[in-house]
Amino acid sequence: MSKGNRIHIGNNEKTLPSGKGLGWVTHVYFIGIGGIGMSALARYFLANGKQVAGYDKTATDITASLQELGVDIHFKDAITEIDSDFLNADTTLVVYTPAIPKQHLELNYFIDHNFKVLKRSAVLGEVTRQTYCLAVAGTHGKTTTTSILGHLLNSCDVPVTAFLGGISENYNSNLIINGTEVTVVEADEFDRSFLTLSPDLACITSMDADHLDIYGDASGLIKSFKDFSECVKPNGKLFVRNGLPLEGITYGVEDDSDYSAQNVRIENGSYVFDVQTSNGLYKDFKFNLPGRHNLSNAMIALAMAVTYGCPHDQLAKGLASYKGVKRRFTYQIKTNDFVYIDDYAHHPEEINAVHQAVREMYPNKKVLAVFQPHLFSRTKDFVDGFAESLSKFDEVLLLEIYPARELPIEGVTSKWLLDKIQNPNKKLISKSQLIDEIKMAQAQVVLTIGAGDIGEEVKHIKEAFSIAN
Repeated sequence: MSKGNRIHIGNNEKTLPSGKGLGWVTHVYFIGIGGIGMSALARYFLANGKQVAGYDKTATDITASLQELGVDIHFKDAITEIDSDFLNADTTLVVYTPAIPKQHLELNYFIDHNFKVLKRSAVLGEVTRQTYCLAVAGTHGKTTTTSILGHLLNSCDVPVTAFLGGISENYNSNLIINGTEVTVVEADEFDRSFLTLSPDLACITSMDADHLDIYGDASGLIKSFKDFSECVKPNGKLFVRNGLPLEGITYGVEDDSDYSAQNVRIENGSYVFDVQTSNGLYKDFKFNLPGRHNLSNAMIALAMAVTYGCPHDQLAKGLASYKGVKRRFTYQIKTNDFVYIDDYAHHPEEINAVHQAVREMYPNKKVLAVFQPHLFSRTKDFVDGFAESLSKFDEVLLLEIYPARELPIEGVTSKWLLDKIQNPNKKLISKSQLIDEIKMAQAQVVLTIGAGDIGEEVKHIKEAFSIAN
C-alpha cells in the first residue's frame, strides 16, 4: 500500500486478533459517521452499550438522528473536537470509510498513536463472525433485498440484527435489532469490502459492470463476485439469480429456477404470486412494491428465509406488511391526477428497472424523469447506457454531475450526456430551476432519480406539488 496514494494503515488494518473480538472495546469513534453503512454500525454499538462519537464533513438528517440518540458528532476535522474519553487506544476502536481523504487529520492521528483503526467492512465482518450470517451481494438490489430479508426474519421472531444500506420505511431506521444470534448484511462490492465476510447463506442478485474506477473492467468485477462466492462457509449455501455465470441455488420470476415466483398478477396496485420451492408450491403471496426487479428481490429474500427455516404462512404475512426503503421507488405524492416518485437509481440498469416499473403501473401517463448523474467516472464509463435508458421517458430534466469523492474529468459533463439522449424533450437545468421546470412539463408522473444530493430536493418538490394538488 503506497503511502503517497493512500492512507497507510499498516498493521492496524488487519482483522482483530482471533479470540479477542470486540470485548475490549468500550468506545467507538467513527470517521464518516453520516454514511448509511457507518451510521447503522454506530446504532448497533450504541444499542450494545458502547460509547459512540464521530466526525462527518456535513450535517445531515442521518447525523441529526444520531445526535438525538446522544451521539457526539462534530463537523470540523480537528483533534481538539474529539472528547478525551475517545483518545484512549486501550478502549477505543476507530472505524473509517474508504471515502475519507488520505490527508484527514483525525484519521492520521489515530494511526500515528497506534489505535486499532479498521474499515467499516472489517468491523462488520468481525461483528457477524460469531453469528449465523445472511449476506446479500450484487451491483443492484442489495438494499431492498436486505431490508426485505431483515423484515421477514424479524416478522418470524428470529433473533436478528439487520444492517441496512437505506432507511427502512417499516422501522424508520437502517438497523433492525431483535437479537444477536443472526445477522443480515449487505455485502458491498465497492473496494472489495464484501470479501471480509464469511456468510452461512449468501445471494448474488446481479453482476453488471460498475465501480470500474476500482476494478478496471467488467472481468475484474466478475472475478471479485466469484471470490465472494468462495467466502461462503463450507456448509453454507449460495443463491444466484438465474442466468448469472455462477454455480448456486437459482431464483427468478416465472422461470424454471429452484425458487421462482409463478402466476404473477397485479391486484389493486400490488403483486400477487405463488412461490415455487423444492418442497412445493405456496400460493397467494402479496408484495406491495412495483417493478419486476423488486419482485425478484422479494423472491430471493423469501428463498433465503425459507432455507433458514421460517414457516411460509408467517413469511406471507411479513411480505404483505413490507413497506419499502426510502428513496427506492418511494411515493412522495400519489393522487389520481399526479404521482411523484423518488428513487436512488444511479446506474443504467437501475434506471431501466425504474422505467419498467413506472410504465407497468402508469401505462398511459406522461412521465418526466429528473436525473442527477453520480460520479464523473461512472458517467464516463456508462454514458451511452445512461443516454439509452433516459431516452425512454417522455421528458428528461438533467442536473449537473454530483462529484462525491471525485475530481472532475475533462470532457465528462452533463451536457455531454444530454447531447447523447435521443429524446427531443430534454433540458439541462440547475437545482434553482427545478420546481419551475417540473411545473412547466405538466407531467402526470414525475420521477427524481440519482444517488447524489438530489435527495435533498425531494421535500421541496413534495411541498410545492402537495400545495398545487
